[in-house]
Amino acid sequence: MFQDFNAVRLHVALVGVEPLIWRRLVIPSAWTLDRLHLVLQAAFSWTDSHLHEFQIGGLRYGDPELLDDGFEGSKTFNYHDVRLSDFVNRAAAFTYVYDFGDSWEHRVTLEDWLSLDPLPRHAECVDGARARPPEDVGGCWSYGEFLDTLADPEHEEHEHNLRWAGGYFDPEWFDLELINKDLRNTFRTNARRRLHQPKPPAWKATWSGRKP
Repeated sequence: MFQDFNAVRLHVALVGVEPLIWRRLVIPSAWTLDRLHLVLQAAFSWTDSHLHEFQIGGLRYGDPELLDDGFEGSKTFNYHDVRLSDFVNRAAAFTYVYDFGDSWEHRVTLEDWLSLDPLPRHAECVDGARARPPEDVGGCWSYGEFLDTLADPEHEEHEHNLRWAGGYFDPEWFDLELINKDLRNTFRTNARRRLHQPKPPAWKATWSGRKP
C-alpha cells in the first residue's frame, strides 16, 4: 500500500486554544524529526528560541544534548535518527511541544502518505487558520487573557500587551503565501525569524498619520 510514497500530509493543531489554530502541511517522508521541528517553527511563525521535543508512544524525541538531565527514566531519543517514513503502520498522531514554560502542544496527525512527481524540495503549507500566540505570552490560559485585554482599550494592560505584540495583533491572521515563503527558507542558516505578526498596509498608513 505504501510502497511508492515519498511524502506525507500532516494536520498540525495547537492544543488548548479555541478557535483552533492549525496548519496542513505536505513534507517529504524521508525527512527526519529535527527537520520537522524547523518546518513547524516556520509554519506557525515561532522563533525557535525555546526548548522543544516530540512525544511519541510515551517516548521523548529531541536533541539529547539539550534535553537529557541525567535522571533515570528521562532518556531522550535522538530525533536526527528518526524519519517520518518510520511511522508507516505505526503512530498515526503524536505531540510536538515548544517552549517548556508556555508549553505549546501541537497535535501532529499523519493524514495520508503520498506519491508526488516531482517531489517538492520544500515543505508546503496547503491550508490553515489563525495566528499563533505571541512568544512568551504565558501559555493557553494567559493567551485568553491577552486577547481579552486587546479587545478592551480601557483595560489597564491593553497598551502594555499591545506593545508586547509589536503594536499590532490579529488572532485571525493567516497568510498562506507568506508562510510558504518562510517554509522555502526553513533550512537557510540566515533564515529570518519573525517575532511579531506583519502589520497590514492600511495599519501602517494610519499609524504614520497618513490616510490609508
